[in-house]
Amino acid sequence: MLIVTTENIAGKELEQLGIVKGSTIQTVNAFRDIGASFKTLVGGELKKYNEMMDNARRIATDRMTEEAKNMGADAVVCVRYTTSSIMQSAAEVMAYGTAVKFK
Repeated sequence: MLIVTTENIAGKELEQLGIVKGSTIQTVNAFRDIGASFKTLVGGELKKYNEMMDNARRIATDRMTEEAKNMGADAVVCVRYTTSSIMQSAAEVMAYGTAVKFK
């Protein structure tokens, strides 16, 4: 499955099948959250949160791709990601785009 952020794929004529999306809500455990709050006092990268968000993007992308496969798509174009805070230390990540079939 080809996944691109562009509207077109060079050399391909596309038939739009529809919008596809995938999402997940992720959080870190309470002990890591407490550790991260101490880190904010001294500054620096919150590596566990980066890992959480990387994992969330992968899950959302996989779910979007699965939805596209179920529609018979060859690719997903115009892929975008969005995030939102659900509650303290929990975030939703959504991947969405347009499923297309090669003509």
